[in-house]
Amino acid sequence: MLKTLQTLMIIMNFPFTLPENRKFDVVGFGTNAVDYLIQVPEYPSFNSKIELSDYVQAAGGEVATTMVGLQRLGLKTLYVGRFGDDQEGDFGLRSLSDEAVDISFAEQIKGARTQIAFIVIDRRSGERTVIWHRDKLLAYDEKDAPTEAAALGKVLHFTPHDTRACLPMARKAKAEKTIVSIDVDNVFDDIKELLPHVDILISSSDFPEKIVGIKEQKESLRELNAQFGCKIVGMTLGEKGSLILCENEFIETNGFEVPNGCQDTTGAGDAFRVGLLYGLLKGESVDTAAQMANAVAALKCRRLGARTALPCTEELNNLLKANEDENLIVF
Repeated sequence: MLKTLQTLMIIMNFPFTLPENRKFDVVGFGTNAVDYLIQVPEYPSFNSKIELSDYVQAAGGEVATTMVGLQRLGLKTLYVGRFGDDQEGDFGLRSLSDEAVDISFAEQIKGARTQIAFIVIDRRSGERTVIWHRDKLLAYDEKDAPTEAAALGKVLHFTPHDTRACLPMARKAKAEKTIVSIDVDNVFDDIKELLPHVDILISSSDFPEKIVGIKEQKESLRELNAQFGCKIVGMTLGEKGSLILCENEFIETNGFEVPNGCQDTTGAGDAFRVGLLYGLLKGESVDTAAQMANAVAALKCRRLGARTALPCTEELNNLLKANEDENLIVF
């Protein structure tokens, strides 16, 4: 059925030419964290007590998680970022090296505390509330941006928490024909200066309205594209899937049902970006990559933690095959 229907649709290819002869598939620059995840039967009311169902310490952070996810799918990744010189920093670095992510550009800052998050997860739905802190000593500025790493991969992927450092990284990447991808969910200082250097912008569902002031989703993505010129703009929509604009065409992809039920949505957006970048690097069309992205996000939600259930290629392919007559792209 899928093959028959696809013959009636325009297949949208990524409007990029990937550079060749790079040491890495993806270089990630940005956040890492150590998460303390607490699962409760229901979200507690104010000034109450509740017995937890489960808890776990797990490595997270948007960019570090995305590098691990891509590595599990067989790609080669480099993580560029800072940890504290504490036990959490040791744990975070080890979590990357154990997954074979290259950490030659990662560092531990003396006297700094690694970014942490306390995450309360409602067992009924898997939805979570995140309480986090990032030490200011972990921040990069424009002068110490590790630009020598920016073009070591075919793709540079970052979060804009250190926007002034992202600017020279993005400029260096673009000068070397590297594809620049951003994971963004909030309006940071100088973000409007950064976005014209970005090729792929995938955001949370509320970010476009925050920055362009348009509530309607498709129109907000059109305005993002018009203002900043990013060739791919899109948003994640949770269990509803995703919406992507490419060359004036919208690609709407349904979410996948989480096998055996959703346990935790922490890191689902990071997992989406794993699947999308994986599809790009494997030469898939935008619509196929979007399906992969939603599938990776669903598989991630099987267990507690941002990285715990990130899939291997076999698990991803099995879920896609099992749902090949569903999750179709709408133009």
